[in-house]
Amino acid sequence: MSEEQWAAVDSYLADLYLPSDSALEAALRDSDVHGLPSINVSPMQGKFLMLLAQLHGARTILEIGTLGAYSTLWLAQALPPEGKLITLEVMPKHAEVAKANIARAGRSHQIEVRLGAALESLPKLAEEGHLFDMVFIDADKPNNPHYLAWALKLTRRGSLIVVDNVIRKGGVLNAESGDPNIQGTRQLHALLAAEPRLKATVLQTVGSKGYDGLAIAQVISD
Repeated sequence: MSEEQWAAVDSYLADLYLPSDSALEAALRDSDVHGLPSINVSPMQGKFLMLLAQLHGARTILEIGTLGAYSTLWLAQALPPEGKLITLEVMPKHAEVAKANIARAGRSHQIEVRLGAALESLPKLAEEGHLFDMVFIDADKPNNPHYLAWALKLTRRGSLIVVDNVIRKGGVLNAESGDPNIQGTRQLHALLAAEPRLKATVLQTVGSKGYDGLAIAQVISD
């Protein structure tokens, strides 16, 4: 099967399962208008993340990597009225677009965008005493091992940790790759598989975003 066919099936399913949502559609449109890279999750993946958070009963969510806030807005749909989502973004332009998209969606009271390098923001969250029911990691891949380490510090038993783009079109098979994105992802897999505090699996995906996958882990001990 070709990527063209995967994308066509994705479009067919999205037409069936995803009712029109003006805020989400505007977030994608404005991200494109402002020249943000088209690396957001697909609509079907966004709804999958929302359902994961909802089924888990997440009241506090941390997102590492905001982009234009498309996945952010999907995740926020799972929150109860008093729920809170904090999302970390290193690029000022991305954060500006994200804040506008969040405000248009009427979610500014629930979503906080923190600007700065995630590896500088994460220790501050720990100092502030934050603990999250769910962490979604979708940022620079070489730092995935560090993000996982911080996710473990910022969660409790039962929390979920989800990491995007963990297959790299099959590139994770290449142990000799010189691509830091692949090496960071391979290190992530090794850590997820060996970490006794986690029970993890990987879901390979195909669709409008090509061939990739999500790692999904639950914290099983403190």
